[in-house]
Amino acid sequence: MAEEAPPWQFMADILLQREALLCRLGEGLLPHDFAGLYVVSEEIDRILRALPGISGPSAERAEALARQLEPGLTTARQQFSEYLAGTSVFAGIVRHARLDELSAQTLALLAAVECSPHRMRLVAYFQDNVQLPRLTFASLGRLLGDGARALAPDAPLRRAELAESGAEGPWATRMCWPAPRVLWALTGDDSADPALPPGARRLPASEDGVPAPPHLLLVAGADRASRLAAARKALPHKPFLVSPLPANDAEWAAVVREAGLGGRAAFLELTAPLTRAAADRIDRAAHLDWVLGSAGELALDTLPDRPWTELRLESAVADEADWQAAFGTRPEPAYLLSRDQIRLVGAAAGGDPARLEAGVRRLAGGHLDGLAVRIRPRRRPEDLVLPDDRTAQLDELVARFRLRRIVHDDWGFAPVAAAGVVALFAGPSGTGKTLAAEIVAGRLGLDLYKVDLSSVVSKYIGETEKNLERIFGAASAGDLVLFFDEADALFGKRSEVSDAHDRYANIEVAYLLQRLEAYQGLVVLATNLQRNIDDAFLRRISVAVDFEPPDERRRRLIWERAFPAGAPLGEPLDFDFLARQFRVTGGVIRNAALGAAFLAAEDGAAVTMDRVALALKREFQKLGRLRTEAEFGPYFPLVNGDDDAAPA
Repeated sequence: MAEEAPPWQFMADILLQREALLCRLGEGLLPHDFAGLYVVSEEIDRILRALPGISGPSAERAEALARQLEPGLTTARQQFSEYLAGTSVFAGIVRHARLDELSAQTLALLAAVECSPHRMRLVAYFQDNVQLPRLTFASLGRLLGDGARALAPDAPLRRAELAESGAEGPWATRMCWPAPRVLWALTGDDSADPALPPGARRLPASEDGVPAPPHLLLVAGADRASRLAAARKALPHKPFLVSPLPANDAEWAAVVREAGLGGRAAFLELTAPLTRAAADRIDRAAHLDWVLGSAGELALDTLPDRPWTELRLESAVADEADWQAAFGTRPEPAYLLSRDQIRLVGAAAGGDPARLEAGVRRLAGGHLDGLAVRIRPRRRPEDLVLPDDRTAQLDELVARFRLRRIVHDDWGFAPVAAAGVVALFAGPSGTGKTLAAEIVAGRLGLDLYKVDLSSVVSKYIGETEKNLERIFGAASAGDLVLFFDEADALFGKRSEVSDAHDRYANIEVAYLLQRLEAYQGLVVLATNLQRNIDDAFLRRISVAVDFEPPDERRRRLIWERAFPAGAPLGEPLDFDFLARQFRVTGGVIRNAALGAAFLAAEDGAAVTMDRVALALKREFQKLGRLRTEAEFGPYFPLVNGDDDAAPA
């Protein structure tokens, strides 16, 4: 036994069959083969007889037939109206799109024709054209009286993006049809509209509830995950469609249609100011709940012309519930992660707390490529030889970054600007600034990203700011240590404005200061000359560490630690002599030790004082420093002789 058609199809069939019968009986002739492909005189007569005021036996029979079919049509329409009050998919579409009776009947007709080749043949028959298998504006007008008006540009069906029409040919013969997504929904398939913007996703309602009138909600501040969580809390009874701002008409139509079909609130995450065209789109789809999420407040003159409410979020830090959801643990004070970040870290670590550190380090992967060099910390604290006071300052820096949550959130101390930490490492080249930054990052369980200044500073106006925005924007995606070497090139003193170049250079410094104050992570600025750093940056410094060339005692320690335990030493090296005779930095010492190791490896021999002395000579040559007999003592004849000769 065939399954009974739903009321919307039953009503559509009654209307279509009545139109075909009226056409056949009223005209008195069957359309001939290839109807619509040519016109003959008999057809002209038939058309004339069908015009208003033309009467005759055929017209009288048609009127009688219409009266005979009216009770059945009335019953079908009554059943259809009752059906719309139910819980069917079709009724839900009508309810969510806030369609009136005429629009609902029009949608039923279009959908019934579109999903049945037999109905299409019937439509082609009474439209007298095999090339018109879909209903036209003229046919909708005959079937429903004002049916064509239901597809006017500003009608509810069009505002909800549920129906379309042809754009070519005479208006009366333009065909109309439902959006394919509507038909899939009516067949029971709830697949998302394929035209949705990339990255769009659907979320279920947080809880059951009674729907409220649609409105516009603005959520500003914090991060994306926090904004979405706040919106879902404000609209707990609504499922959500979360999407970036649509880029074209097709994406806008898909967002409006998908949200309407499921009764979803449309959450748009904005990365730029709202355009007038986007605001008009939101105004047009007034049947929907809209949520606009943005990092900052939206300008009032850009908002859609409808009532709105606003939520302002201050903190994006993941709370205990977020940590429990991602790792099943309490928050780890060492990692001040946002809700966006905890979700990504949880996915990277597979929810395993033992892999938390690896997940955090994975955060920034791919974002800073081409802008900074990634350094995975391998050096240990004992590799850095500093005075006790400087070592204590590095300990304070680590503690300041690791314990931000306790001091700022739990104890209520307000941060100077953002909750981030800025450190200044100042001192001559080779005194351990980069090594110290690597060790700090390692102690925090983070990666170090060393910014390549040549890829940042540009001679073109405005380009440096764009590069800096890319760096800080990408760094915000992960928890890391951002290291600016030779920072005075970027953080230097602002100059007196004497020309356009000076003015734009000062703009770059001001922009950098603004970006630095908003950054939540750890930034290390390294400079050879602290006096070159702009005073505004110095006021933002949390910890400043001065690096000085090592004294003799520390030079000896550096020499000793420069040779790993596995290095083949042919004889006890005279570290006292090396530390006393050569007032060099730790960087020079490490390079000389490495050079001596390669000289030994080339000869297949052990590391000796002769090879260390020759390696030191090479370092002095790089620095443009003269070699003196007083410095090298008994090794001077060797280093002052044939450079190409290897030591015996």
